[in-house]
Amino acid sequence: MRIKYHRNFVKNYSKRISPNKNLDRTFRERCGIFVDDPLNPILKNHRLLGAKRHLYAFAITGDIRVVYQKLDSKTVIFVDIGTHNQVY
Repeated sequence: MRIKYHRNFVKNYSKRISPNKNLDRTFRERCGIFVDDPLNPILKNHRLLGAKRHLYAFAITGDIRVVYQKLDSKTVIFVDIGTHNQVY
């Protein structure tokens, strides 16, 4: 699977995630799992509802989520990252 990064994701990652070494490490681990098996139960991967029904999300920790969009069967773009309240 190929991952692209939206500019909002890059901005929010650098503000919210990268200052915390543990979150940064967990993000990298979960991305590895996502690339290998997007449906792995540990990710809690799900489609969003309402106005964001074209997007999906998976869990990094109990409250941190990555919101992404499927571009095609082999490519996704990470749109946002942050706590549940920040990204939904």
